[in-house]
Amino acid sequence: MEPLLERFGIDSPLLLAAVSAAIVVIGILVALLFHKAIFPLAVKLARRTPTDLDARLLTAGRLPLTVGIVLLGAYLAVTLPLELAPTQLGLVNLAARVVAVAWGVWLAAKVFSQAFSWYGETIAPHTASNLDDRLLPLARRMVIALIYALGGLLILDQLSINISPLIAGLGLGGLAVALALQPTLSNLFAGTYVMTEGVVTAGDYIELEDGVAGYVIDVGWRSTRLRTWRNNLVVIPNGRFAETIITNYQEPIPAVNVFVTCGVSYDNDLRRVREVCHEVMDDLLERDSNAVKEYGGWFGYESFGDSNVNFWLFLQARNRLASFELQTVLMQDLHRRLGEEGIVINYPVRTLQFPPGVTGAELMGQEQRGTAAGRNGRRGRRRTRRQQDTPGVAAPESAPGGGGPEGPGPDIG
Repeated sequence: MEPLLERFGIDSPLLLAAVSAAIVVIGILVALLFHKAIFPLAVKLARRTPTDLDARLLTAGRLPLTVGIVLLGAYLAVTLPLELAPTQLGLVNLAARVVAVAWGVWLAAKVFSQAFSWYGETIAPHTASNLDDRLLPLARRMVIALIYALGGLLILDQLSINISPLIAGLGLGGLAVALALQPTLSNLFAGTYVMTEGVVTAGDYIELEDGVAGYVIDVGWRSTRLRTWRNNLVVIPNGRFAETIITNYQEPIPAVNVFVTCGVSYDNDLRRVREVCHEVMDDLLERDSNAVKEYGGWFGYESFGDSNVNFWLFLQARNRLASFELQTVLMQDLHRRLGEEGIVINYPVRTLQFPPGVTGAELMGQEQRGTAAGRNGRRGRRRTRRQQDTPGVAAPESAPGGGGPEGPGPDIG
């Protein structure tokens, strides 16, 4: 370029500085033209496409591209007209490469961030699961962090700094951090598993294997929070939450089955009992809004019990809370109708069989006399033990002559 400038008579330092300034001004004007005129036109054309992703990406790259044009003009203004020594030119090129890498990282971060925003605003609300809504913020931060990390390594490489020891150190440091944060990472991956499965969502009423039950408030990355029926907050680490057995009362449908068992005396007419139970359930299905009428009512005899013939009634409630009310009303109505029909629900009954010729009164008298004798024997044994344990008091002994404690002893003279 130097011969070209000398050919036009531009060889003085003042003229070279003027040319350099002119290049900078031209670069700024081109950037303004791009920013104010060309770019809005490109965005307007991109909005005619079926999706607005391209328009969003152009909007994200508007400022970086404008700044890039200005930086390019500055680089040309320094390298073209000015007479730089090889060392100076090398420094300028090194600085240009570092700035170019930083500019590329900035542009990539803006574009990816806008792409994630577009997905979160356009696609995620229309998906069947809310998993992408939860994973998107974390994925966005991880991708942006990865872009900046790679950009930093590229800048160090441009500065001729050996990054191999740094990568090895980061690997060892990452291993140490992973070992130190093992419980947290375990809960993090378990949270990903819980969200991916989609079995539990906010608002569900669940019960865990250990008896903890409540409404799900939120499924986070580290823990799941429940609100119990006592209106207390329970925080469960996802590592334990993913390994326990969970009963979800909202799935597969909110409706909950109501199962009531009962029993009637053997003296009752079982056909009439069945008719009465169906009448009670049909009446309840017609007038109680808690019951699912389409499901119907079901009845069945279960077993011949010790005191009653056992049977069950089966209805379905709209949800878990409605099942409590429906079960209460069903038991009240059934008890009332059985009483009106004279159908007896027995208390526990036992039938005693006596040997021939022996009455129950005789057996009871023998049992009472045996109990009294046993009591007296235990009382005498306790009195003897107390006499043995008392100093100076000898326990009664049987003498050879048949005497008792105060009878004559043997002749020892």
